[in-house]
Amino acid sequence: MHRRTRALCHPVPGKETPVRQPRSVTTLSLAAVAAVSVLAVAACGAKSEGGSGSSSGSSKHIVKIGLIAPLTGSLSALGLGMRNSEQLAIDQANAANKIPGWTIQFDPQDDAESTSTGQAAATTLASDPAVGGVVGTLQSSIALVAVPVLNKADIVMVSPANTNPALTQGQNYQSGTKSRPFANYFRVCTTDAIQGPFAADYASQKLGAKSVYLVNDKLVYGVGLTTAFKGEFTKDGGTVAGSAQVSTGQTDFGALVTKVLAAKPDLVYYGGQYPEGAPFDKQLIAAGYKGAFMGGDGLDDPTFIKDIGAQTADAYATNVGAAVQDLPGAAAYVKAYDAAYPNTPFSAYGPNTYDATDVIINALAKSLAGKTAIDQSVRQATIADTATENFTGITGTVSFDQYGDTTNKVLTMYKVESGAFTKEETGTFSG
Repeated sequence: MHRRTRALCHPVPGKETPVRQPRSVTTLSLAAVAAVSVLAVAACGAKSEGGSGSSSGSSKHIVKIGLIAPLTGSLSALGLGMRNSEQLAIDQANAANKIPGWTIQFDPQDDAESTSTGQAAATTLASDPAVGGVVGTLQSSIALVAVPVLNKADIVMVSPANTNPALTQGQNYQSGTKSRPFANYFRVCTTDAIQGPFAADYASQKLGAKSVYLVNDKLVYGVGLTTAFKGEFTKDGGTVAGSAQVSTGQTDFGALVTKVLAAKPDLVYYGGQYPEGAPFDKQLIAAGYKGAFMGGDGLDDPTFIKDIGAQTADAYATNVGAAVQDLPGAAAYVKAYDAAYPNTPFSAYGPNTYDATDVIINALAKSLAGKTAIDQSVRQATIADTATENFTGITGTVSFDQYGDTTNKVLTMYKVESGAFTKEETGTFSG
């Protein structure tokens, strides 16, 4: 099965669209992970959408870990990779008896790429007394409505993909006034405040771009990403040749393509996701556009390449973390995942989801020690224990700062080459 190069978190010396590193609880060794995964696939039914795993003895108490992600719709390739990765982590944890006396059950909820559905999914999980934590969401716009619901119930949420800074640093983060709005929320991916400038510096310094046409999809992720890109690009001396917005589900970009061609930019920077980004780029190419096309992690999926219809193109996408081939710790996960789900790629956020799930499992192992039921004190302790997590996951070191953001700021730039997103450069943005 073809699999593109992916970005995984990587320690630095020192997502809608919208994960991690060091922990205080030691996870399974890589060799053990590989061994346990084989057992988990055989004994735990890892291919099932939601199961309790192999340690489902009747004498054990039940704790559930939920997921909020797009399991159907145009972004389901990403959501299904998240779902399967969380199931794998849970099955392995049950097989290893990581929470003595407790069996972990998986409760995946489909947000269908909708804020209202995502909020309803959060309400469903919050109303279940057995839920000890939630992984998600994919899109920052859905996180903005789901996190408050879970926060009210003191349920920890760890995202593998949300990149909008406001989720952890408040709406006024751009002015330098940071204030954490939700104590229950953490993420294992770096934010657009890092991703946008990283891409802008690459465009200016490596591609030599002097002008850019900015386009976003009106969603929180897309708007925030293009804003962050613009700030650094103009600081680098670049100019904005034009700007526009598109709509989710839009397929005809003819009028916008005409405007872009007239503006003659060196680069089109797109803040959004591949269902709209791919047809937009395809129509630009067909109309004779000769410049580069670039976006963030919302483009980084094989579907983008398939939909633009070009095996090699002057198209780029950033993603959080280092490339999978640069992280030996990811090998066991890849092997176990491919054995369990040979027909469903883990996509951009599978590895981050695995580590995000482990964050919650490790925290629950502390908060549930000696407990026979989940109450508010357990949930509050789980949040507190999550904040202090510091361990080596499959993506590298997993830990959080005072805002709940990952301490890992590494990103990778990819280019469409030979039918895959291939690594161009790995680094970070330090201001």
